Amino acid sequence: MTLVEKTTVPVRKRILLVDDEIAILKLLEFILKKDYELVIKDNGFDALTWLDSGNIPDLIISDMEMPYFNGADLVRSLKVSGYFRDVPVIVLSGSDSLENIKTRIPYPINELMSKPFNPGILKEKIKIILN
Repeated sequence: MTLVEKTTVPVRKRILLVDDEIAILKLLEFILKKDYELVIKDNGFDALTWLDSGNIPDLIISDMEMPYFNGADLVRSLKVSGYFRDVPVIVLSGSDSLENIKTRIPYPINELMSKPFNPGILKEKIKIILN
């Protein structure tokens, strides 16, 4: 009789990326796809629709300024929700000062970064948040 060893494949953490700038989404995809499962949405409304379909990511990285449903609206919807309020959020902004964003989002977020951002610093912050 032989013992069968169980091999476990590590489950990759899922990150929801939300940004209306294709270049930013491509950059995020390039730097994160090796380590994480990525879901990409180009506006907050599509992101919220995906979340409302029963999907819960391990982390959300969202732009602040987007059409249809901006980053502040998305964060507000997440943080008042019973399902998503504990999902960590990183907000990226290229147009607002970080202080203005803090006043526009009166809910706790895990990280706030200006665009352009340093990919190495972003990856390190993601690793800290997810571990």
